[in-house]
Amino acid sequence: MKSKRIFVLLGHPDSGPEPLSRQFADTYETAARAAGHEVRRMDLSSLSFDPILHKGYRVIQDLEPDLIHVQENMKWCEHFVLMYPNWWGGMPALLKGMWDRMYLPSFAFRMWKNRFGWECLLKGRTARLVITSNNPPLLDHLAFGDYTASIRRSLLGFAGFKVKVTAYGNAERAETRVKDGWKKEVANLAKRAL
Repeated sequence: MKSKRIFVLLGHPDSGPEPLSRQFADTYETAARAAGHEVRRMDLSSLSFDPILHKGYRVIQDLEPDLIHVQENMKWCEHFVLMYPNWWGGMPALLKGMWDRMYLPSFAFRMWKNRFGWECLLKGRTARLVITSNNPPLLDHLAFGDYTASIRRSLLGFAGFKVKVTAYGNAERAETRVKDGWKKEVANLAKRAL
């Protein structure tokens, strides 16, 4: 199997060891490196940036170095992996703020002059979302709709990524043996750069 360039982003704002998202990111990173892939990793909790678009997109705020680094890693990678918790039918606010600030024209997309289409500037890449939640994923989907649409379609898909989703529910209440099984699944995805 061909080695790939993989960018792993832990999208949980908690810097402690407890979040299952962090454990998955650690597992994925370790297994991908062991399989010979080139891996870069960043954790949302350690990034320094203002997550608020103070004037919307009327005035583009200068990007902080950490946001520029995220952009560089997304352009560098062949496969992007994002681990995050589903909170209230979506991503954590800090993760949303990161996307709002750094997902700009000329980085991820370029709108056509007639505004009836766009060029996908990150086309040819794949992505894997690994999402944890306190409810079964099917229940969340039935109750709240597609809670992955914002990242899967509006962000990554819009820029040209082919995206797959892995969701784990009842995450906080799951027994250790269940979590260990999930980590094995995540490690298998990492070995194959999926």
